[in-house]
Amino acid sequence: MSQDTKQRVCPVENAGTLDNKIRKFLQNPRKILKPYVRSGMTVLDVGCGPGVFSIEMAEMVGPSGNVVAADLQEGMLQLLKEKIKGTPLEKIVEPYKCEASRIGLTRKVDFVLAFYMVHEVPDKRSFFKEIRTILRDNEAMLIVEPNFHVSKKAFGEMLDSLVDLRFEVIERPRFFFSRSVLVKNVN
Repeated sequence: MSQDTKQRVCPVENAGTLDNKIRKFLQNPRKILKPYVRSGMTVLDVGCGPGVFSIEMAEMVGPSGNVVAADLQEGMLQLLKEKIKGTPLEKIVEPYKCEASRIGLTRKVDFVLAFYMVHEVPDKRSFFKEIRTILRDNEAMLIVEPNFHVSKKAFGEMLDSLVDLRFEVIERPRFFFSRSVLVKNVN
């Protein structure tokens, strides 16, 4: 992992700020994901951290679905593994260690969640190109970014990049303290 990446990524020591009751109240994972995640889907939670959204998605996709919980920090994945250990979710959630420069997933998914993590990616264009290879055609990715880290201008530039890479903007849902977009992978 490069020094630049280390400085950009939320450290494992701060995982508690990502997984607490106040955040779950203000950014309720089930409420946010309900329009997009269904039973039987295979979903990717990229930059999953301690698994706040991964666990909720696992309950939503059920035993016939699969959640790939990807993070580049082994410590975050360990926190997730501890939460699901000995539960039925162990069979649904697949903790997946990605690399600093790429996700590296070779199978296709039906939905991608990138919650509060795209601003941590040094090469967003390469990241979005890789997402195109992972996300099935005509399926969606939800990107949610913190408005206290990502300016309106930077978010607009990210949207331009997505459109340039042939993602179609479907909607701009509103979430607390966030800028967000749902895009579809189109040919």
